[in-house]
Amino acid sequence: MTYVVGLTGGIGSGKSTIAELFAELGVPIIDADLVARQVVEKGSPLLAEIAAHFGPEILLEDGALNRAALREKIFANETQKHWLNQLLHPAIRHEMLRQLAAQQAPYCIFMVPLLIENNLTALCQRILVVDVLEHTQVERAGQRDNNQVEQIKRIMQSQVNRQERLKYADDVINNNEDLIANLPQLKQKVLDLHHLYLQLAEKFNER
Repeated sequence: MTYVVGLTGGIGSGKSTIAELFAELGVPIIDADLVARQVVEKGSPLLAEIAAHFGPEILLEDGALNRAALREKIFANETQKHWLNQLLHPAIRHEMLRQLAAQQAPYCIFMVPLLIENNLTALCQRILVVDVLEHTQVERAGQRDNNQVEQIKRIMQSQVNRQERLKYADDVINNNEDLIANLPQLKQKVLDLHHLYLQLAEKFNER
């Protein structure tokens, strides 16, 4: 059985950067955001249901999902957000569990932004939190996605706060510094954790 390390952090924390560093070491990454995209790919039954509910404006010209338009609708309306979650969460969970069960490596990284909020910690043997200050989150998310500050803050409010997230952490990577300048230190931290997780995975599978 593969040892599962849950990787989480708030918007703009740099989770993807950390996951890429693990991937460079040959560690399989199961990315909840990628799974969420897969279940609503162009032509999928779930995308058809979403379009029927929200209208054709949430589709791009090529028939794919217009994520920006959908995000605007659900973060402004809790009822619509709930409807979407009820539709997508079972399908996403099913696919994540399928991918976890298929792993053959000693351990894998299970990257989920809402790991705590969606009660997925029970699927993990260990939790790694990427931690940054709130103003860093706003700055990075704004630069990356050209999101409005208000929208970023609404997303942050939908996530657990830093203090609550850190309560779940077995390991923490502080990623508050400039990503490029701090890359050597991040690589070393990930390498150290990689060796630790290999040891934990070995003990886990000896039981």
